[in-house]
Amino acid sequence: MNLIKQIVNKKLNHISTKELLKYSKDYEVPITTEQADKIVLLMKGKNINIYNNDERLALLKKIAKVTSPATAQQVNTLFQQLLK
Repeated sequence: MNLIKQIVNKKLNHISTKELLKYSKDYEVPITTEQADKIVLLMKGKNINIYNNDERLALLKKIAKVTSPATAQQVNTLFQQLLK
């Protein structure tokens, strides 16, 4: 895995609610503070590789369970922007 991918993964695995909300605003992906809190709890410290489709999809399924399928789609849109 190259350095940039490692940095992105590390950042996402240690993201705060405030940072997630900032990224969602920057990329015009609307999520609420409550949704961001739940998403951060699922991601923080889990060493998820968002460049791995299986790991990303598993995370998105968990996000859909604790928030909603629509929120999971929004988060996936945000991930897609970060993967570029």
